[in-house]
Amino acid sequence: MITTLLVAGRGEIACRIVRTCRELGVRTVAVHSDADENALHARVADTTVRLPGASPADTYLRGDLIVQAALAAGADAVHPGYGFLSENADFARAVLDAGLHWIGPPPEAIEAMASKTRAKKLLGIASLERVTEADLPVLVKAAAGGGGRGMRIVRRLDELDAALEGARAEAASAFGDGEVFVEPYVEGGRHVEVQILADTHGTVWPLGTRDCSLQRRHQKVVEEAPAPGLSEELTQQLYDTAVRAARAVDYAGAGTVEFLIADGTPHFLEMNTRLQVEHPVTEAVFALDLVALQLRVAEGAQLPPNPPRPSGHAVEARLYAEDPAHDWTPQTGTLHHLSVPAGVRLDTGYEAGDTIGVHYDPMLAKLIAHAPTRAEAIRKLAGALERTSLHGPVTNRDLLLRSLRHPEFTAARMNTAFYDRHLPGLTEPAPDPHAPLAAALADTHGRSRLGGWRNVPSQPHTKRYAMAGEEHEVRYRHTRTGLEADGVRVIHADARLVVLEVAGVRRKFEVARYGDQVYVNGDALTALPRFPDPTTQLAPGSLVAPMPGTVVRVAEDLREGAAVQAGEPLLWLEAMKMEHKITAPVTGTLSALHATPGQQVSVGSLLAVVQPT
Repeated sequence: MITTLLVAGRGEIACRIVRTCRELGVRTVAVHSDADENALHARVADTTVRLPGASPADTYLRGDLIVQAALAAGADAVHPGYGFLSENADFARAVLDAGLHWIGPPPEAIEAMASKTRAKKLLGIASLERVTEADLPVLVKAAAGGGGRGMRIVRRLDELDAALEGARAEAASAFGDGEVFVEPYVEGGRHVEVQILADTHGTVWPLGTRDCSLQRRHQKVVEEAPAPGLSEELTQQLYDTAVRAARAVDYAGAGTVEFLIADGTPHFLEMNTRLQVEHPVTEAVFALDLVALQLRVAEGAQLPPNPPRPSGHAVEARLYAEDPAHDWTPQTGTLHHLSVPAGVRLDTGYEAGDTIGVHYDPMLAKLIAHAPTRAEAIRKLAGALERTSLHGPVTNRDLLLRSLRHPEFTAARMNTAFYDRHLPGLTEPAPDPHAPLAAALADTHGRSRLGGWRNVPSQPHTKRYAMAGEEHEVRYRHTRTGLEADGVRVIHADARLVVLEVAGVRRKFEVARYGDQVYVNGDALTALPRFPDPTTQLAPGSLVAPMPGTVVRVAEDLREGAAVQAGEPLLWLEAMKMEHKITAPVTGTLSALHATPGQQVSVGSLLAVVQPT
């Protein structure tokens, strides 16, 4: 039996695996990069081993170092988590060759399904070899890996070559494999998948369906189980294909077979030979621990002939440190506070005080709600998100909340183009107009005042805050009866809680301050100085880094003095597993170029200047 398990990953999945191992009495070993030395997954494991460096290529993608770490720590098994080396057949072989248990499918099964082109051939599905006008739109897709990396939608033939080049470069950087292929792009389809679990004795369980249609950049944001609105016939067809794929490669362990469904027709996408991020919704519906079952399968246990019966509905939302209103830009900084109401499951790799850095995926946590019906599960999760207290970088929390309450989602009419249609409305700022006043009153509490009350009315105090991209000035004054503020009755005010009576309704405002950053209920504000300092103005046409990251590419033959067109791609930044294109803001001449491939940049770093024509 397995006694000590090394987790070859990081973040919330590593923490989640450690949690199950504790329940089973299995000791755990975490590996960590230098950037993750104090990360939560390293803190909760029984033993840790350092992987020198910070970039994934130097650390979590070094299978040789991870096997050495397992042997040095006395582990007898390795769980790959997801991402990084979780679908790397060579890594699985190295683990087995070292005499360790591999918590995953056989290397041959990983190899057969790791390439989407080989997987399609295995199931008798052909890729597009030559693209014509009649085939458009098409999707250029990396043969290896996932998570939306190395994918490009092509709607015009003259865009195909650039899409192939960009996808190859991104896939090679992310997965070490630049192979790409082309397939028809299914417009308006739903992303539906089947969770499977197989043992080494020939048993394969189809553990229900999941709908993962709410996506950004081809990466899932909201998932649920079971997928709503599928007929029994279509569900059985999906089960049959998933089981056939598993049996075709003698699969063992947990895996996922993914489809796009359009007009009632399923289109096979790929088989993920690992645990998925969205596995908790399946666990909730089937009352299973998939990680525990992975370990038992690896130990040679035999599954019962049939899986347990499902019950109820579950919905999961992924909480990311990113700004959906500004091209999903990843955010960094200190997570000051995170608390979630009781009654929902929280899977996270962060705690208060942790730093969200630039090297890895920006996912902070997953919230999962389970209830007897879909409507109840959605309401439960939306309520939990609304009451989640989160102080730190900008996140997609408000987007998730609005998505769950959108009529298209509640009616189960969503598809993968949901955010293409609705993103502007879902990201429209809607700050509480009384949040700046609450922040000012909380800040006033406890501050010393000179002298006592005067017989003459005091002059109003003013404070300024930036909130949702706008500046707000609030005024309040001390009177004999307390505080007066813009016609709003102040019932209570201290450093943490302000109670205001607005139009006869008393409202509570919870306030927290970290330097100049103030959080009032769900709103984030920045306290502005009374007399602002002059700021340096950037020249027109300046391009600054919208996030911290690495310059991965500069446009070919781009040099100072070159003529550029508005919207022309000039360079590419990579941060938190995402590649971001920086384009010319105006038509003109490139008068300065400060970016070079491999360069690390911080937010606001000047990258280039385009002198307008």
